[in-house]
Amino acid sequence: PKEDFAKYPRTLAADQKLCGTAGADLIFAPTVEEMYPEHSVTFVDTGTLGDHLCGATRPGHFRGVCTVVMKLFNIVQPDRSHFGAKDYQQARIIAQMVRDLNVPVEVHVEPTVREPDGLALSSRNRYLSAAERALAPRLQKALQATRERAQAGEIDAARLESALHAELSAIPGARVDYARVVDAKTLQPLARLDRPAVAAVAVFLGTTRLIDNLTLPA
Repeated sequence: PKEDFAKYPRTLAADQKLCGTAGADLIFAPTVEEMYPEHSVTFVDTGTLGDHLCGATRPGHFRGVCTVVMKLFNIVQPDRSHFGAKDYQQARIIAQMVRDLNVPVEVHVEPTVREPDGLALSSRNRYLSAAERALAPRLQKALQATRERAQAGEIDAARLESALHAELSAIPGARVDYARVVDAKTLQPLARLDRPAVAAVAVFLGTTRLIDNLTLPA
């Protein structure tokens, strides 16, 4: 609610057309009132996985995500579900929820889809001005530089984070929400790259909040 809930793109007609083109037979598009009946008081908590990264500055966000995804799983009862790797923390939390609550659905995390210049696809990209859009691919370039440092032998997470933060801060008009190197499984901060890790960033360009990430070698 404090970000862009009121103006977030709601493009049902365009989504329906895309689904039809892709061969979908049915679309489930319930109303808010159907999904959140009056006097709803039960929610799905996320534990420590939701405390860091996006969860640190967006309290309650992942509780909302898990609650609605669990409701969708219960209503639709799918065999498989697919989530994008751009939202790494979200996908990790949902996979943990499915495991912990014995939900009979396979969770597949699909590679991030990018524009030719490297910018991760997002509904929010349409908010960017022309100047901001030209700068946005630098998020991916900063992450790639972090991966290259790790591949070259840098294992100190604090130094990797510092360099990543500096590169993002150098983007004109950028405001860095976070630039972290975390354990790929627990999402907890790391001291050294002695296990699978993820470099994850959230950056405001103007009023638009963009997120991205890359895995790092152990």
